[in-house]
Amino acid sequence: MFQFKSLSKGVLLCAVLMVSGVCEAQVIVPRTLNMQQVVELAQEHSIAAMSNRNTFASRYWSYRSFKAELLPSLNLSADLVQFDRSLVALQDAQSGAIYYRNNYNMNNSARLFVSQNVPWTGGTLSLTTSMRRLDQYSPNRNTTYVASPVNLSYTQSLWGYNRFKWSRKTEPKNYELAKRQYIESMEQVNQTAVSYFWNYVSTKEDYERAVKSFDDSKRLFEAAQTRFAMGTITRDQLMQIESSMLMDSLSLSTRKVNLRTSLNRLCSYIGYTEDTELNLIIDYNIPDITLDYDDVLERALQNSSFSLNQEISYIQTESSVAQAKANRGLSASIRANFGLSGSGDDLNRTFVQLQESEQIGVSLSIPIVDWGLARGRVRMAEAQALTTRNQLEQSMIDKRQNLLTQVMQFNNQRSQCEISARAAQLAEDSYQLALQNFGSGSMTVTQLDQLKEKRDNALSSYVNNVASFWNYYFEIRRTTLYDYVSGTDISAEFDKLIK
Repeated sequence: MFQFKSLSKGVLLCAVLMVSGVCEAQVIVPRTLNMQQVVELAQEHSIAAMSNRNTFASRYWSYRSFKAELLPSLNLSADLVQFDRSLVALQDAQSGAIYYRNNYNMNNSARLFVSQNVPWTGGTLSLTTSMRRLDQYSPNRNTTYVASPVNLSYTQSLWGYNRFKWSRKTEPKNYELAKRQYIESMEQVNQTAVSYFWNYVSTKEDYERAVKSFDDSKRLFEAAQTRFAMGTITRDQLMQIESSMLMDSLSLSTRKVNLRTSLNRLCSYIGYTEDTELNLIIDYNIPDITLDYDDVLERALQNSSFSLNQEISYIQTESSVAQAKANRGLSASIRANFGLSGSGDDLNRTFVQLQESEQIGVSLSIPIVDWGLARGRVRMAEAQALTTRNQLEQSMIDKRQNLLTQVMQFNNQRSQCEISARAAQLAEDSYQLALQNFGSGSMTVTQLDQLKEKRDNALSSYVNNVASFWNYYFEIRRTTLYDYVSGTDISAEFDKLIK
């Protein structure tokens, strides 16, 4: 009897030391945060949020590049100090004989031009001014200037594919799409942060229940030792109680590791270091919100990126077909040029008598035999466009069905939370009553373990149901870009993102 008691006390002491630790730890003041503060920290410091901001900035500059293509561009090009000393082959115009002569000169030229794309026609208009100086050193030294102060030209493809026509339709929508996708991605950050928050809450609740269960097991074991000494319970019953206490100590150790893991995951996501301790303010009260499917569908199609992405896809299919049709059959382009130019051995005299120059021409390309290549490309583009339209129609059907499921899940989750809260309270009361009855001998160890397990499951179910409510809520927010608690659309300060 003495040896059994000594062994039991030794095992109990080891279990206590394993859980509590024997080394004095450094005192760390925990940071107090509620769920909203965790969400704000994730939006500011998480890697996902930073990546979202960089992605939006990239799309913004892509849109700026498109707008820049529609504005006039000023360019300067120059060929300076082009020195040439070599033999040049010259052919006699009458005899056809070829003679080689020494070439010894230097050429300098500069060209300043303004170009403007014309989006309505797809052509390009340019205005150019240029100057050239040629210094000839052999056989006689002389200098020649060639100036073209004004040269206006225009090029235009006839019946061709006008990319500006289609980009003017898609690029503004793409930029608006980037805005909506940024807000959606930030809502995904919120949803992930909330998921980490409630995962830590759940593991902390498990840990605290494990601590309480271990304390209860120690008290039961002490009471059981007294009853065993009095002869009211058998040795097998005492060993069963001790085994339950040891299992509680192992469960406590496991839950302590799980708690640290979930804490590290949460801290990492919101930008805190691994040595941070958190004191989370847990509010189990959930807002009284009932969603209407038609309202959710309307906001989802109006605010989210889904419908806008659909529009862009439709335009892109039309553009692909138009490009395939433009590249078949006859293709033609026109080029017109008007300018003034002059030359002379003196720079001032170069501009005295300027001569006009006009050029205009049409270039044609007519395929004679292409073995149906162009027609095949058109048919392929039309088939791909039809396939895309069918896929978009199917995605719209799937979107409506998914929204209906989300609304039903969300509306049902509040009642699930209320039911699980009541079940958890009843399970806790039943277990506490069982502890009292065990002391009087009217409750067996097996019955007590069953009630404890039932209590733990009920409490875990309640926490998980509250976590599911918030997960459904933020999923609805991301789908509709609408905050149903405040009753406002979700937006972002895009001007600050691009600075």
